[in-house]
Amino acid sequence: MKALDELTFDNRFARLGDAFSTHVLPEPLDEPRLVVASKAAMALLDLDPAVAQTPVFAELFGGHKLWAEAEPRAMVYSGHQFGGYTPQLGDGRGLLLGEVYNEAGEHWDLHLKGAGMTPYSRMGDGRAVLRSSIREFLASEALHALGIPTSRALCVIGSSTPVWREKQERGAMVLRLAHSHIRFGHFEYFYYTKKPEQQAELAEHVLNLHYPECREQPEPYLAMFREIVERNAEMIAKWQAYGFCHGVMNTDNMSILGITFDFGPFAFLDDFDAHFICNHSDHEGRYSFSNQVPIGQWNLSALAQALTPFISVDALKETLGLYLPLYQAHYLDLMRRRLGLTTAEDDDQQLVERLLKLMQNSGVDYTLFFRRLGDESAALAVTRLRDDFVDLAGFDAWAEQYKARVARDGDYTQEQRRERMHAVNPLYILRNYLAQNAIAAAESGDYSEVRRLHEVLTRPFEEQAGMEQYAQRPPDWGKHLEISCSS
Repeated sequence: MKALDELTFDNRFARLGDAFSTHVLPEPLDEPRLVVASKAAMALLDLDPAVAQTPVFAELFGGHKLWAEAEPRAMVYSGHQFGGYTPQLGDGRGLLLGEVYNEAGEHWDLHLKGAGMTPYSRMGDGRAVLRSSIREFLASEALHALGIPTSRALCVIGSSTPVWREKQERGAMVLRLAHSHIRFGHFEYFYYTKKPEQQAELAEHVLNLHYPECREQPEPYLAMFREIVERNAEMIAKWQAYGFCHGVMNTDNMSILGITFDFGPFAFLDDFDAHFICNHSDHEGRYSFSNQVPIGQWNLSALAQALTPFISVDALKETLGLYLPLYQAHYLDLMRRRLGLTTAEDDDQQLVERLLKLMQNSGVDYTLFFRRLGDESAALAVTRLRDDFVDLAGFDAWAEQYKARVARDGDYTQEQRRERMHAVNPLYILRNYLAQNAIAAAESGDYSEVRRLHEVLTRPFEEQAGMEQYAQRPPDWGKHLEISCSS
C-alpha cells in the first residue's frame, strides 16, 4: 500500500492543452476535516486506508496542499440542459487535479468538486456544500456496491467555510474518481463552436485511451459509438431495475464511458411510482423515472449529431437503433433474476409489467417487495406479500401466473432460490431519508452516522446484524423530501 506522496501521476488530459481546459488552483477550505472516506475507493489508488486519518489527507483534499506532479485543470464543455442547448458550461466548481495510475496500470482521474471558482463558474461561487457532497459520496459508493456503473468517491472533506445557498451552509469538497470525466458535452462544445481540429484531437484521445479495442475495427469511430450506446443501455437498464432516478440527465452530465456521474437531486424509489420526479426543479417531468429510458436515447442522439464529422448519418442512425433492444435485453435479464428466474420465456415481459402496474396502484415498497419475495418459497412469499396490494384480485391473478412460471423454471431448493434472489435483491438502499438523517448529524458536527450508513451500503445484499433500522420502509416525511440541484 502507498502513502499519499507515493502516487504516480500521468496527466494525459492536461496535455491536450488550453483549448480543452484551463489551469486553476483550488481555493482552500477553512479548517478542513475528514467527514468520511471510502477504503474501497482508496484501494483503487493503492492507498493505505490509514492515511485518511492524517492531517495531510484533509489538507490535500481540502485545497491546502497539492502534489508537485498534479496539474489542476477546469474542463470546458457545453451541453443540452432540459432539452435546450447551452453553448458553454464547463467545470464551474470542479477541478481535474490530475490522473494517477495504480499498480494494475489503471488510470484514475482525481476530480475535486467544490474547489472554488473557475472561468466556467458563471454566476456561481465554485463551492459545494456539505449536504450535496455527502449525498454524492454515498450515491457513488452505493451504486457501485449494487453493480451499477458509476464514478467513485474517495472522501468528503468538511470545513468551517460559510457558503450561501437558500441559507448559510458549510463548504465541503468531495474527491471523485473515474477513468475519465469526459462528457457528451465535450464533443458538443467543439462541434457547435466549429473547431474541427480540436474535436478530432478529442475523438482520438477518447478512442486511444478509453476504447483502444475499437482501433481494430474497420470503422473505429463507429465501433466506439456503438460501445457507448451499449454501455448507456446497460447502465440505464440497471437504473430502472433498481429504481434509481438520476434527476438531471443533461448531456453535460452523461459520461463518455457510460457510467453514472454528476449526482444532484437523485433518489431511489421508495413506493414504486413510474412517474416519480426526484428533482423539484423539473416542473415538466422531463427526467422522471419512466422518462430516463427515452432521454438516454435522446442524449445519445445529441452525441451522434456531434460525431457526424467522423461517422456517416446512416451508420449513426443504425447504431442508435440498437439502444432500445439492448436496454430491453439487459433490463429483462435483471428483472428475471430479481424474480428468481433462471430461464427465459416469451411472456416474462408481461409478467414484469403486470407486477409493476399492481405495485404502482398500491404504493408498494419497491426494494422490500423483491427482497421479501426471495425469503420463502414462491407460494408462501406471495401469500405474505398479498396484503400490501389494493387490487387483491389482480394480485392473486398475477401470483398464480408467477407461481406457475417459477414451477416451470427448474427444480431447485428454497435455499438455492433464496441465495440466488438475495444476491441481486438488496436489503439496504440509499433512501433519501437515511441520507438526510446522516446529513443532519454531520451538519451538527457528528460524522458517525455518515460513516455507518456508508459501511451498511457497501454490502447492500448481505443482512447485517444490528442494522435493521436501515432496512425499514421510510416514515411518511421521508417519502416527500424535495431535492434540488442546489449544491
